[in-house]
Amino acid sequence: MREHDDENRVAGAVTQGGGGAGLGRALMILLTVLVFATAGTIHFQTPMLAEFGRVFAAEPVAVAWVPALSFGGFLAGSLFLVPLGDRFDKRTIVFAKLTGLVCAMAAMAAAPTLAALAAASFVAGLCASISQDAIALTAELAAPGERGAAIGTLLSGLFVGILFARLVGGFVAAELGWRWMYVISAAMLVAAAAPLATRMPHAPARTQLPYAALMGSLVRMLRTRADLQQASAVQFLLGICYGGFWATLAPMMTTLHGVGPAAVGLVGVPGAAGVLVARAAGRWTDRRGVGPVVTIGILLVMAAYVVFGLAGLFVAAVAIGAALQDCGLRAAMVANQALITGTDPEARSRSNTVFAVHVWGGNATGALIASTAWAVAGWSGVVASGPRRRSPRSRCIDSSVRAAGRADALQHAR
Repeated sequence: MREHDDENRVAGAVTQGGGGAGLGRALMILLTVLVFATAGTIHFQTPMLAEFGRVFAAEPVAVAWVPALSFGGFLAGSLFLVPLGDRFDKRTIVFAKLTGLVCAMAAMAAAPTLAALAAASFVAGLCASISQDAIALTAELAAPGERGAAIGTLLSGLFVGILFARLVGGFVAAELGWRWMYVISAAMLVAAAAPLATRMPHAPARTQLPYAALMGSLVRMLRTRADLQQASAVQFLLGICYGGFWATLAPMMTTLHGVGPAAVGLVGVPGAAGVLVARAAGRWTDRRGVGPVVTIGILLVMAAYVVFGLAGLFVAAVAIGAALQDCGLRAAMVANQALITGTDPEARSRSNTVFAVHVWGGNATGALIASTAWAVAGWSGVVASGPRRRSPRSRCIDSSVRAAGRADALQHAR
């Protein structure tokens, strides 16, 4: 209880000079709009890659540098920039990245060459890590008993932003030209920034560590904090399942069902079903704790892979499995992120960095494993590489969930 009282006092102090009282409804909406607008900046390209190749007369292997550098930039920003949120005012960092992101969108819209577009996409990825700063700030402002719901709401905006980018990017590119999508994105970011400038509070630095020591503390935190170890391990393993499915979906649909990119793209709609459960998962985390929510998330992902076993026979199985998987993954992510950002108030940004690196690492590892399995054994190999009840991966997840539950219970008992 004393820890919660301390956090409430800190939240009140954070709002001073920010024009609000804690995480009010208006600020929650503005932060959600912010992550919605920033999420799309590295996903608009997904349906526009072929158009890049046509405009710049480039081969697909050259065009692939655009998404590779944008996602690489996001990973670099999450690892090397997000920890600064514990060292400096988070408000300052958010607006610095927001400025850089607007400039990157303008540069992509005006890019004269594919190389210039790719370079700007890397800067966009770096600055798009602003979403991780927003999560840490939200966790800092939210009352302890409402942190899960607040993070669930914020992540809902993030997931909707990704879906919006994938669906709208192709439409705008077809109707207005791909450059206009980046112009529109820059305008959205500016529109989101204006009200935030008056409502976003300052969040004082939590540590005075120099940068080298700040980065070194990431390893120490992962080595000493059980909650961070277990939450990161669970999300890494679930990320393997997620990354493996999406990396092999297109060749599977083409080979087994004879459909093209347009139909494959439609799988993104049920594949974003996690948007519907993120807020509920956050509220349930506040009421029931992390363990039950993460357990249900894992069971949903396991059920998804059972359904994927029928995907070679029925296209509907792909959509149903994608929906189950996304719901499970997002529910677990909301609960785990609420846990790690609530355990150590002095290191919320760094906790988020460790967690985000594991999420992206799992996605990349899953893509590699599943692509290899596809080449060797086809779709059955991909399904077999997923979670099974008695597999080493499932046993590792089980133990991680139990440990995370103990850490959550200890946090609530303090």
